[in-house]
Amino acid sequence: MGFIKSYRDLKVWQKGVDLVTLCYSHTSFFPKEEQYGLTNQMRRCAVSIPSNIAEGYGRSSSADYKRFLHMALGSLYELQTQIEIAKRLNYLTENAFFEIDSMSIELDKMLYSLIKKIN
Repeated sequence: MGFIKSYRDLKVWQKGVDLVTLCYSHTSFFPKEEQYGLTNQMRRCAVSIPSNIAEGYGRSSSADYKRFLHMALGSLYELQTQIEIAKRLNYLTENAFFEIDSMSIELDKMLYSLIKKIN
């Protein structure tokens, strides 16, 4: 395994940024009246995931790092709930839902694994 110099080298952070990009892409098709509702909420949750990974990485203790990784997980679970709602409202197609959901499940596993490594 290569030496990690920065949070940007973490695959989990990279996957988090990919998820943000995907969410922005799909929410751009949501109804205009959702701009300050579900669209904004989903984007904020998605952005929070890699942001918390990065912030935790910069903390001075393992306990702090784990706390931020748990916050990233919390935001991920919020996002998973919101994409389910968006699908039920027919804002997301089945394919779009599957794409975001699959990536979020992979990210969930990666975060959980990283948290276990820190223990």
